[in-house]
Amino acid sequence: MAATVAYRPRPGEIPTDPGVYRFRDADHRVLYVGKAKSLRARLSNYFAPLHTLHERTRRMVTTAASVEWTVVGNDIEALQLEYTWIKEFDPPFNVKYRDDKSYPYLAVTLADEAPRAIVTRRRGIPGAKYFGPYPKVWAVNETLDLLLKLFPIRTCKDSDYKRAMQSGKPCFAGQIGRCFGPCSGAVTVEEHRANVARFVAFMQNQDRRIVTVLEQQMRAAAAVQDYETAARRRDELQAAESFFEKSAVVLREHVDVDVFGIDHDELAAAVHLFTVRGGRVRGVHSWTVDTELDMTLGDLVDSVVQHAYGADLRPPAEVVVPALPDDAEALEGWLADRGGRKVRLRAARRGDKAALLETATQNARQTLMLYKTRRSADFTARSRALEDIQESLGMADAPLRIECFDVSHLSGTNIVASMVVFEDGLLGRTSTGASRFRARATTPIRSTRS
Repeated sequence: MAATVAYRPRPGEIPTDPGVYRFRDADHRVLYVGKAKSLRARLSNYFAPLHTLHERTRRMVTTAASVEWTVVGNDIEALQLEYTWIKEFDPPFNVKYRDDKSYPYLAVTLADEAPRAIVTRRRGIPGAKYFGPYPKVWAVNETLDLLLKLFPIRTCKDSDYKRAMQSGKPCFAGQIGRCFGPCSGAVTVEEHRANVARFVAFMQNQDRRIVTVLEQQMRAAAAVQDYETAARRRDELQAAESFFEKSAVVLREHVDVDVFGIDHDELAAAVHLFTVRGGRVRGVHSWTVDTELDMTLGDLVDSVVQHAYGADLRPPAEVVVPALPDDAEALEGWLADRGGRKVRLRAARRGDKAALLETATQNARQTLMLYKTRRSADFTARSRALEDIQESLGMADAPLRIECFDVSHLSGTNIVASMVVFEDGLLGRTSTGASRFRARATTPIRSTRS
């Protein structure tokens, strides 16, 4: 085995400045994107003797045919450029996330004549007030159903609302008791906006005193034999109690923090996120990660945090992680840019936040164990199949990674290729591309005969 790869740059050619580097294969495809405080120090790790590299790092380095770098002004710029290129090129050796969905929110469209409450993944609705994020759509729908019993406000579509106001007939949602807007005739636009204001104020403060008030009103109505009002207050009281039961108090009031629990091994990692707002757990989110290269926990934290806040999740003032990455200060600056305020990144060692971090880590540990259990199911049959392939092809070792390609075209045009990857006998990743192959389609394939 060669001591290192042939394309290794000379040590003096690599600058010592911060920057972002890219490894490319022979077809110029980007295989891996990384950042560094010192490009020379970081890249020298990849060009150590091949037998000293971790297996996955060695596979990336030997698959690549070149390396290039871009110098930037500081660590924050390096982090921003790395994030942009990972999103653009989707390099196969960077961390692969299995859950890349945006988070659902509960939004109140305050800019509308008659504001409505909606469940949406879309951020940036003009004049809207957002609450969340929530772990699943069903969770925010369940929360909204409870809150509508306390604060009846509009939920119908704008088109239905306009049609109902013009015709004087309540929308369908209003007819079945699912919408409580002005088109129902029960409230005016001004009264409805007052209900919306109470709804928003409760979502912001979530004052438990509403339970005491509702109970007093229920008993007072029952005492004067106003049983209809007492029944409504009873239903509202049950809704309020159910709402607070679903939001466990874990930290002091007014504390906003995101807590990342991570458990990992050489092949994969699991992440468990607790979203705490106002001292209560408002969201729980889990996902798994395939790690193509040898990564420290700090490197993994760096990648996980970028992924979590790279879409539409706004970071709170504090983010708790199991370990700080080397570029923690730069990452805080990047988070501040995403959130529009100062963000503190910390590794909690004691106290309530450390206890919550341990709980999140335990959940991540369970998620990783379940993931590995499912991957290892029917291990004997997969091992036997891989051994059969090894024997049939005369290979020295069993093929632990298999890449299958197929190319289709229409008379030499509209060329599309697909790739399917099997790792340890299990289906891993699939990808399809068209544009990247069109440039090569103009060059005919030549063959030679000996």
